[in-house]
Amino acid sequence: MTTQAAGARQDRRSLSGQARGRSVGLQVLLVTVTALVAGTAGVAGTLLYQERTAPDTSAVDAQAAGLTQDLRDDLHAGFWSPGHTFGGQFTEGTIVAQVEAHGGALLSAGTGQGRSGGQVHTAEVMLGLLPPGTETVAPDAYPVRCYRYTFGFGAHSVTRSTMACPASRTDGEPGSLAAQMGELLARQPSGAYAHRQTATAGHSRTPQGALNLLKDERLVSAHDTVRVVSGKADGDDVYVLALYINSACHYLRMDSSSSASHLVPLWLAPADEQRTCGVKQAMAASHLYGVDPAKAG
Repeated sequence: MTTQAAGARQDRRSLSGQARGRSVGLQVLLVTVTALVAGTAGVAGTLLYQERTAPDTSAVDAQAAGLTQDLRDDLHAGFWSPGHTFGGQFTEGTIVAQVEAHGGALLSAGTGQGRSGGQVHTAEVMLGLLPPGTETVAPDAYPVRCYRYTFGFGAHSVTRSTMACPASRTDGEPGSLAAQMGELLARQPSGAYAHRQTATAGHSRTPQGALNLLKDERLVSAHDTVRVVSGKADGDDVYVLALYINSACHYLRMDSSSSASHLVPLWLAPADEQRTCGVKQAMAASHLYGVDPAKAG
């Protein structure tokens, strides 16, 4: 009897231990499942929040795509230019005008050698400073974004990629680069045709001749302040100047050739050249883009 009772107590302890083990196991499983569900819900909630709060970049990306097409149109073989060059006859001024038409500003521009030996041009721009067209766009639906464009020989050479916007202003002053770009755009000439294509022949190649040109062609108005930095002849037909208009650096290309009416003569210098603002930079910026196949061999 004693042996049977002891065995019964042992069996009950064993069963009780197994029950407790199962209970603990169920509790652990329940806690684990609860944590997983909570974690999944938290991640889903975070993703949903990000989806709801992330800015819609479709509008500014559409502007970037439009700028890409503009560059391709300029570089198309059918673009009119003397000798029917393959690649449009335009300068940095044309690019600046196109970028501003798409609500942005030119951060920097440069030219280097490509792998095939030809020249590759680069333009880094900030878009989203102004909404597309004239419609009202919510600020959070049209964020500031930066893009890098490269092009060389012909329309097919144009490529676009997104890039991180610089974290600081190019002039070394405190504040955001977007604020600096907004200030520069606000200093644009108030003339009715600040960035139009126009002929510049008929004016003397002097600082005074340049001032007369700006006024006669209504590229600036009486409300704008203009100060010429320096000017220099670039070949037989071209005279280039660096000047300040409303304290913002601009470049001016005076070209006496018959085809110059298809060029933009006055444009805002890139952001990274605002501090230097010299005729050397102006001359580099005023060189023509486009390659003539006959001359290229």
